[in-house]
Amino acid sequence: MGAVRDGSAGAAPVRAKDALGRYGEELAARHLVADGFVVLERNWRCDLGEVDIVARDADVLVVCEVKTRRSASHGSPFEAVTERKLHRLERLGLRWMRDRGVRPASMRVDVVSVLRPRSGRTEIEHVRGLR
Repeated sequence: MGAVRDGSAGAAPVRAKDALGRYGEELAARHLVADGFVVLERNWRCDLGEVDIVARDADVLVVCEVKTRRSASHGSPFEAVTERKLHRLERLGLRWMRDRGVRPASMRVDVVSVLRPRSGRTEIEHVRGLR
């Protein structure tokens, strides 16, 4: 994988894969906001793992995983989200609520797929309620 600099003096190189992931998360957050969601937090971490986006959809807390790929040649980005990952995201959502003292009416796990080919149009697909 190639690396690029992030523009900061003395900053470490940013791997192309990491830059692609950040790009996808930014597009996913914009997509969610355009759909009426309120983004509460991005890249939240604890000892159990990380949540890409925590958002609110009306009175529902949404734990959102973002998968960004250059192509679907090795399968859909959704295929990278296993049952084990969904279970972890559910646990992370419960932990986020506990840590923040938030008690929404309900919680769900969504996945946003971002396909960003080297040429052509970026495709965003949002699947709601996988858990």
